[in-house]
Amino acid sequence: MSKKKKILFSLLTVIVLAIVGGLGYAGNYLVTYAFDNSHHSASPATGQKHLDQEWLKHQKSSTQKWSLRADKTKQKLVGFYYPAAKSTKKTIVVAHGYQGTHYEMASYIRMFHRQGYNVLAPDDRGSGQSSGRYTTFGYPDSRDYLGWVKQVIAKNGSDSKIGLFGVSMGGATVMMMSGLKLPAQVKAIIEDCGYDSVANELAYQLKQQFDMPKEPLISASLLVAQFRVGYNFRQGNSVKALQKNHLPTFFIHGQKDTFVPTEMVYKNYAATQGKKQLWVTANTKHADSQKNYPNQYNQKTASFFAKYLQ
Repeated sequence: MSKKKKILFSLLTVIVLAIVGGLGYAGNYLVTYAFDNSHHSASPATGQKHLDQEWLKHQKSSTQKWSLRADKTKQKLVGFYYPAAKSTKKTIVVAHGYQGTHYEMASYIRMFHRQGYNVLAPDDRGSGQSSGRYTTFGYPDSRDYLGWVKQVIAKNGSDSKIGLFGVSMGGATVMMMSGLKLPAQVKAIIEDCGYDSVANELAYQLKQQFDMPKEPLISASLLVAQFRVGYNFRQGNSVKALQKNHLPTFFIHGQKDTFVPTEMVYKNYAATQGKKQLWVTANTKHADSQKNYPNQYNQKTASFFAKYLQ
């Protein structure tokens, strides 16, 4: 090899290494930004949400604290079980949103409790009282929730009737559950503003928050996430899960959602193979459907679960 070619080869090597190193650094930054929940603190609730959280606090005497070991990582997970005022075999399992906890689901927990259901509301990995550092976007969480469902059956009996409910990341969690082999006691699903896949939601936020294109950063960040968090998040796909789903599913989404774009609900709705219902709430931003339409929200969710949890 001539001296000139050696110099050119060395220069190209340096450039490639710089690009790879830069992508690795950027990917690592995005994983910390999106997945690391150790720096997150919840904003104080106001209005009805605050009142519902106060109600939740006052349920302490009847609340049961359940625990579960996560598959693979063996993290200790915690769930909170709110028995119905009148004994029933019907339970709604509630999945919270991104960087949230069960506590921030107080309005939904109270709504289902008023409808006469037992409610189980876990803290996901890296959230609330559950162990871990990383938010895992509903993908491994969906497997955890299968464990929670089995606990409901073990504690309440094989004649249990169970509904799954989730908002935002929780919506994606219960949709990803739909592709698993669920116990026969699971009868129906309601999801509110969940995304169609982890990769697409990350790409959308990359554009929204940093005005950057999807590639190559999403591929780089997902590779880093697989190394740091321990999962291939490309497998976190609601659409693919729903293609295996035959349970009745109710999809809710805000018309003006700019966090999980409204177009995603149409992909999810089209994918499911079971009976389905869609409600796109007018002039509504992310996760505000219950807040903007409280009476209709209560009526529609109550009617849906009552129909399939008979």
